[in-house]
Amino acid sequence: MVPLGTIDGAPKNIIKGLCGPNWFSKEPLKGKLHKMVMSIGWNPYYKNTKKSMETHVIHNYKEDFYGEVLSVVMVGYIREEKSFSSLEALRAAINSDIEEAKVKLELPEHLKLREDNFFTSVHSSSSTQSATNTSTPHSIMNGH
Repeated sequence: MVPLGTIDGAPKNIIKGLCGPNWFSKEPLKGKLHKMVMSIGWNPYYKNTKKSMETHVIHNYKEDFYGEVLSVVMVGYIREEKSFSSLEALRAAINSDIEEAKVKLELPEHLKLREDNFFTSVHSSSSTQSATNTSTPHSIMNGH
């Protein structure tokens, strides 16, 4: 799960639901990018009272990476958040979302994002540059 301060600092009008497909990396300079989906909202099935961002990495790691900074590119939107009648129905929806993300990330327009400067240059979490000054219509904004 993304730290609570991150979602609290997100724009108030951020779209809630399942965002994806997405690319992410914990080691962008090594060229190691992986697919993921991200849920943004209150997770109605669990009746959460605080908005959260939860990522589901579509890759098996041998170790955990809690506390590490991840570089994430949100490429699209899959569906609105909703409640489910059972945990099994929720799991089925998540599996369907994952399969949809896998397929969409193989599209040429999404594959080319793997080569974006966002993933190939060093980012600083203390950067003071404005995203509007560092991006073009064809590049990814630096959200660090």
